[in-house]
Amino acid sequence: MSIPAITTVIGSGSMGPGIAALLARSGSQVRLNDISQEALDKARKVIDGAAAVLDELGTPSVDGGSVTYETDLRAALDGADFVIEAVPEKLELKRTVLAQVEELVSPATIIATNTSGIPITTMAENMQHPERFIGMHWSNPPHLIPMIEVIRGEQTSEEVEKELVTIVESFGYEAVREKEKAGFVENRVLYAVLRECMALLEEGIATQKDLDTCIKWGVGYKLAVIGPMRLVDMAGLDIYESVAGYLNQDLDDCKDVPELVGKLTAAGRLGMKSGQGLYDYAEGEVDAKRADIIRGLVAVRKTLSEITPI
Repeated sequence: MSIPAITTVIGSGSMGPGIAALLARSGSQVRLNDISQEALDKARKVIDGAAAVLDELGTPSVDGGSVTYETDLRAALDGADFVIEAVPEKLELKRTVLAQVEELVSPATIIATNTSGIPITTMAENMQHPERFIGMHWSNPPHLIPMIEVIRGEQTSEEVEKELVTIVESFGYEAVREKEKAGFVENRVLYAVLRECMALLEEGIATQKDLDTCIKWGVGYKLAVIGPMRLVDMAGLDIYESVAGYLNQDLDDCKDVPELVGKLTAAGRLGMKSGQGLYDYAEGEVDAKRADIIRGLVAVRKTLSEITPI
């Protein structure tokens, strides 16, 4: 299978609209499903914005692609070749949705989940056909980050994994095959970085702004081009061995959520969604920051696409 003729994306939250926009651009007839008509109405605007970003990236538009909006799950799944579940990260909710999906699609239909880290095997425990169920973790924003983690559960068939890799590569993304591990690879590495940054902030070693600057230009800049494994080779494994020998002992290894985060969330400071978080945002600043971030991601992707990867 290359691009599925009909794809159903279930959930129109932070990820669903971007996924739908990219697959439609690639030639698939996408049905975006949500129980909320209000959520679907908001998704239309997000998809229009995503389409504009894809235009800026020069992403080819394949004939036949489209997005329709459905609150009725049965209608959304009618004739679907491929299903992507992208509902909130609640195990029981996902299991309920998956059970409904299995009742409405053929046994041959691949069902993928965009979970950020719930084990695929755990999600598939009550499925009738767990062999066709697989993890497909997109990075946010999904229409901009050209990498998808492909994760097999214990019962996922090798053939389904191969088909999903083919689908991912058919719209120009990199498929990263991984063994099952809580959080998968991307989030495990990201949260290790975030844990250390939060610890340094709580300890007063650096401010939010200085931490962001250090990671953006000191860590992120290099890793965007080189990749961590290649970076170790470039620096020398002897150097890594020497520094890790003393530094690893001092790195934060807290098993709990940082106290600072708990205090902020309890105070309703949730970040951009509430107008206050680790930073304070003035009137209109959130939209401006989001636009700056999108412009930056577009520029970086264009540049990285022109050089030898990793």
